[in-house]
Amino acid sequence: MSRVRGPRRLRRLERKALIAASVTALSLTASGCVVVHGEREVLPATTRAEAAKALQQFTAAYNKADKAYDSSLDADYVTGALGAIDAARLKAGHTNHPGGNPAHTPLKLSDAKFTIPKKAGWPRWFLADARGNKGGDARWLLVFTRNSLAERWQVAYLTLVAPGDVPEFRKDKDGWAEAVPANSTDAAVPPRDLSQEYATYLKNGGSTFAAGAHTTGWRKLRAKDASKPGLATQYIDEPLTNGDYAPLALRTADGGALVFFTTHHYEKQTAAQGTSVPTPNKDVQALTTGEIKQSLTMEFVSNEVALDPRKGSGGQRVSMLGRIQGLTAARGE
Repeated sequence: MSRVRGPRRLRRLERKALIAASVTALSLTASGCVVVHGEREVLPATTRAEAAKALQQFTAAYNKADKAYDSSLDADYVTGALGAIDAARLKAGHTNHPGGNPAHTPLKLSDAKFTIPKKAGWPRWFLADARGNKGGDARWLLVFTRNSLAERWQVAYLTLVAPGDVPEFRKDKDGWAEAVPANSTDAAVPPRDLSQEYATYLKNGGSTFAAGAHTTGWRKLRAKDASKPGLATQYIDEPLTNGDYAPLALRTADGGALVFFTTHHYEKQTAAQGTSVPTPNKDVQALTTGEIKQSLTMEFVSNEVALDPRKGSGGQRVSMLGRIQGLTAARGE
């Protein structure tokens, strides 16, 4: 028969259990990361060695998925904007080439530099900046994120920027970077508002963003394509900030912020009576539901990286440094 313990005995046991749990929570793993209470401790997101390993694992999985056109092979290594874009790309590729990618060339990333912020709370994340064997001289910026130590590092953002456009980051004496909170008000535009601001700008224009290919250039291109003989094109732009689509920002050396964020776009082509929508390419067709008669609505996810200047500094316009957009679905009517 088991012995019944009194209240005092139980309280002593509970206190011992709590002390033991606290010691465990504050213990360090071999890599130097706090095991449990990362939500309260200000710590580097990871070690440089672990960051390099995460980049290698992502690249290997990405290449396997691209070669086979099989999204299950890298699904555990991507999330957020890149996850949505990559899954749709592989789905279309598999539909058109069930045997795999006939044009596969392995992605090789070299000269990798890691910017690892020191922060409290989840998600933990870091930036990898590398040279790729694709995309010319552009630098590949990959943002790795995870929501707990039990999770695998996944790439949420992938953008390509010109080498000279990657800013210097503010770092402490140990080389750890500074994360900028999404609601920070010391930048020209709080990071959490950039997605909405960009969607609004694409529709109405304005002075929030500096001129460039992804701002004034994209608006001019849309205006040109909006009305053609027998075909009208409408655009709808929406912010996308929930969950793994949340913006992530790093403090730059000049006090501004480099912000990664996501937007959601729709493009509807409508043919005039007696005409038809131009036949889209095979990748679009592979992601299209319904029959294309008088209209085709295409849905896109876009991930951007922008330089958000320090509030009160000379230049207050946000500069769009890079943008990668991917078709995720389409509907014919």
